[in-house]
Amino acid sequence: MAATTTDRDEFVRLTDPYRRELLAHCYRMLGSVDEAEDLVQETYLRAWRSYDGYEGRASLRTWLHRIATNTCLTALESRARRPLPSGLGAPSQAPEEALRAPVTDVPWLQPLPDSLLDPATVVTARGSLRLALVAALQHLPARQRAVLILRDVLAWRSPEVAALLGTSNAAVKSTLQRARARLDEVAPDEDLVVEPEGAADRDVLDRYMAAFEHADMDALLGLLQGGVELEMPPHLEWFRGKKDVLLFLRSRGHGQDRYRMLPTRANGQPALVMYVRGADGVLRAHSVQVLTVVGGTVARITAFIDLDQVGRFGFPRVMSCGALPGDAVAGAVSHRGSAAGRTPGRSGSAPEPTGQGGLR
Repeated sequence: MAATTTDRDEFVRLTDPYRRELLAHCYRMLGSVDEAEDLVQETYLRAWRSYDGYEGRASLRTWLHRIATNTCLTALESRARRPLPSGLGAPSQAPEEALRAPVTDVPWLQPLPDSLLDPATVVTARGSLRLALVAALQHLPARQRAVLILRDVLAWRSPEVAALLGTSNAAVKSTLQRARARLDEVAPDEDLVVEPEGAADRDVLDRYMAAFEHADMDALLGLLQGGVELEMPPHLEWFRGKKDVLLFLRSRGHGQDRYRMLPTRANGQPALVMYVRGADGVLRAHSVQVLTVVGGTVARITAFIDLDQVGRFGFPRVMSCGALPGDAVAGAVSHRGSAAGRTPGRSGSAPEPTGQGGLR
C-alpha cells in the first residue's frame, strides 16, 4: 500500500524528537559531525522505508537507535578512525620552530557544536561527548565501539545488544570487556573526562580570551596547568607542558588587539572562535578552540584550524575592522541556518589558509 501524506506526517511527528539524540549517537561512533549528519539522514530514510513493519515491540527510540547503529557499522567498514595529533605520535620538542605543512589526507576528529544538540542531551550525556573521550573511542574496532556505547552510554541490556548485532549474550559481554580494557589503555587521564563545572568553566574561558586579546602572557601562564597540552589539527605537531606551550605561543607573536575571540561551546565544553587581525585591519577567522578545564585551569587546548568548522559553529569567516563581538554574534545568528546545512562531501576538503599567522 502506498504511503499517504498522513502516514508521512505521523512518521515525522513521532520520530523527529529523536533526531538530535541520534546525531549524538552517530557522532560518538564516527567522530565526525559531517558524517554523523549524513548517517542520521540515512537512518531516517531506512526507518521510513520499514515503518510499515514497525510493530511496537520495542520503543520507537530503541528501534531508531538499532537502525542508526547498523547504519554506522556499515559506514565504518570503509572508513579509517578519526584521530587527533596526540593520537598519532609523541609531542614535538621544537616549539619555536615553524610548523610543517598541514596534513590534509588524514580524516581528523571534528568538534561537535552544542547548538546541534538538545540542551537536555548536553546536560545528561556531556560526559560521553567530551572531545578526549570521543577521540579515545576511535581506537576501538567498530563493533567494540558500538557495544561500549550501547551498554555504557545508552544503558542497553546485553540481550538487547546481542539481538541488534546478531550474536550471543556471552559474546556481547566478552566484547564489552575487551572494549573497556582497550579504552583504559588509550583513554586520557580521568581528570580529562570529568563533568564540566558550568560557571567556573565560563570564568576560565573569559579569562583565557582576555589574556589573548590583551597580549597578557602572565595571565595566560596562570591559567595553564603544568602538563597542559596544545594540539592543532590538521598540523601533526602538538605540545605538552606549560613551558613548551608558552614558547610556541610567544613565538607566534601576541600584539595588543591582534586577536578577537568569541565564546561558544563544543562537546559539552567551553570553546571559542579565534579571529586574527591582518595588516588591513580585517579580522579573519583562524580556528575553533575547545578547552578542557580541570580544577579552574586549562588542561588541554584543541585548536581546529579549519574554516569549515567556523561556519558550522555559526560564525562568519570575516569581520570588518570596526566590528565588535556583539556584531559578529548577531551576524552568526543569521548565518547559523546556512552553517547547519553544509555541502555534502565537505569533510574531506582542505582547510583554507587564513594568511594571518595565528597559532600556525
